[in-house]
Amino acid sequence: MALKATIYKADLNVADMDRDYYADHSLTLACHPSENAERLMVRLLAFALNADERLEFTRGLSTDDEPDLWRRSLSGDVEQWIEVGLPSEERLKKAAGRAAEVCVIAYGPRTAPVWWEKNRDLLARNRRLEVLYLPPEQSEALQGLLGRTMQLQCTIQDGEAWFSSDNGNAEVRLERWQTLAAQP
Repeated sequence: MALKATIYKADLNVADMDRDYYADHSLTLACHPSENAERLMVRLLAFALNADERLEFTRGLSTDDEPDLWRRSLSGDVEQWIEVGLPSEERLKKAAGRAAEVCVIAYGPRTAPVWWEKNRDLLARNRRLEVLYLPPEQSEALQGLLGRTMQLQCTIQDGEAWFSSDNGNAEVRLERWQTLAAQP
């Protein structure tokens, strides 16, 4: 018998002063049986950092042709493709062919730096790609906020994010490994 996803509910209040975006989001996150708490919380972080009324979680791990999150235009075109983890260079190349912007939030204390060293030169050619790294101590702090139902406040200013909930607080400062190239 196949294992079922575990459902988490999050009421997320986002105050993004960098983008002048202020909104409340009621989110349902399905945690795939092969997904751990760290990955789930990194997906929630990705949502908070890119929050938009059209940003949505996809089927994620269970599909090869969808990212973890995406924002589509009203006509269905993919405006933003967000991957969590360490996707292959080939997958990111395909994503850039489908989306105006592609973002990767890499994590993992040993695996992410190795992945970046291996793929840095190939990924640098992708002008639509942004690569961010979540240091392990910040990932651990985010995991401390996890609960089956969560009330989270996220404040973003100067590229830093502060999360607070009844379970505690977490400060997140992502390292920017690659920046989107300026669009002509």
